[in-house]
Amino acid sequence: MEATLRFELRLDTVNKNGEHPLIFIIRIAGQRRKVSTGITLIPELWDNQHQQIVSLTTKLKIQLGKKYGENLPTKHQLIQYQDQISALMSDARAVESRFIFEKTPYSADMIAEEIKLQQKQATKKEDPSNIVYDFIDQYIEEHKHIREKGSLTVYKSLKKHLTNYQNHSRSKVRFDQIDYNFLQAFQGFLISWEETNEKTKRVSSLNNTTISKQLRTLKTFLSYAKKKGISVNPGHKDFSIKEYKMEVIALTQAELDLLLGLELNSNKRLDQVRDVFCFSCVTGFRYSDLEQLHRGHIKNDEIRLTVKKTKKPLIVPLNRFSKGILEKYEELAAPLPIISNQKFNKYIKELCKLAGIDDPVEIIRYKGATKQSTIYRKHEVISAHTGRKTFATLSLEKGIPAETVMKITGHADYKSFQRYVKVTEERKRNEMQKAWGAPV
Repeated sequence: MEATLRFELRLDTVNKNGEHPLIFIIRIAGQRRKVSTGITLIPELWDNQHQQIVSLTTKLKIQLGKKYGENLPTKHQLIQYQDQISALMSDARAVESRFIFEKTPYSADMIAEEIKLQQKQATKKEDPSNIVYDFIDQYIEEHKHIREKGSLTVYKSLKKHLTNYQNHSRSKVRFDQIDYNFLQAFQGFLISWEETNEKTKRVSSLNNTTISKQLRTLKTFLSYAKKKGISVNPGHKDFSIKEYKMEVIALTQAELDLLLGLELNSNKRLDQVRDVFCFSCVTGFRYSDLEQLHRGHIKNDEIRLTVKKTKKPLIVPLNRFSKGILEKYEELAAPLPIISNQKFNKYIKELCKLAGIDDPVEIIRYKGATKQSTIYRKHEVISAHTGRKTFATLSLEKGIPAETVMKITGHADYKSFQRYVKVTEERKRNEMQKAWGAPV
């Protein structure tokens, strides 16, 4: 008699995330045996009638996200779960077929024991500590309380791309296999990778700058894993990652003066956005540090705080512009009228457009060997971080030594700061030629 195979969600058992274990049930001639799948699911994602995982559409994701938040599995995780379910069903039928071929009388117990033996052998064969994306989970968990949430995003992106690559190559990504050839293949995969947004139908892909960041993150992660005692393939050191120059979007002195002198008495919203942005332009603070700024940080005409990103103390002297902006809001409980970063980035573009900051700016990216050039109006590419870049470039142009500017901005690495020096030199050349004509 052929076995009846089904999957059931155990509604009598639930974990802290609201998930229930999915069990595999084998029935033969009245005998019933359960086998663990290792999968836990929220009830809304299991279709018992069709014996499959529910497709996570954008609408369903929004609906379930309100209830389960960050505990909601990703679409890729659900695809992996469905593959596991299909494989388990296939394995059980293969065991049953072998019994039939060998003319061996069999029971639900015998099939279950064979499945468990296969699971045990697979687990023994695969050392969990050697699976890269499993170790990424461990890294994120260990560092979530000591690092900013945003700084861990790059590791989550890396895990996503490694998981996609695994599905593509049909082999798990292991530390001992990441050599020159692997990185070359992974780079090629990232260049060709595309994803379609189900809601907007827009296709997104990765440019070479983003790909380089992913590869650098992976190599850094390999070094960290080695320090933790993981056996890492040394072949990855032979793979060099090409660096791509990023444009430095910063205001000129004339554009900053234009914003400072802009009449906005009738528009309180943009007036406050202008003040916060200009405060960043004359102090070099990141927006994340302006968000945490309180009056206790301000004393004796200087600001002393611990930088949110680096966790290092920073002292920034006030100047007449920054002190004037603080005095304007001295009646507020907070030193500055801070809003959310998302709204600020939207409004700052509106403000700069109103001010007429619209010189053409060319943004160049590469996808593989293909150059992608896009021309924007300058106000379209200005964001909260432009304030910090403006401070660095204008300070250098005013003659402040690079070492001093780095002390104020909190830059510890001259290599990352050097691009501001190059920008100011380019500006000098352009302004000279603009005023006196280019050499023949």
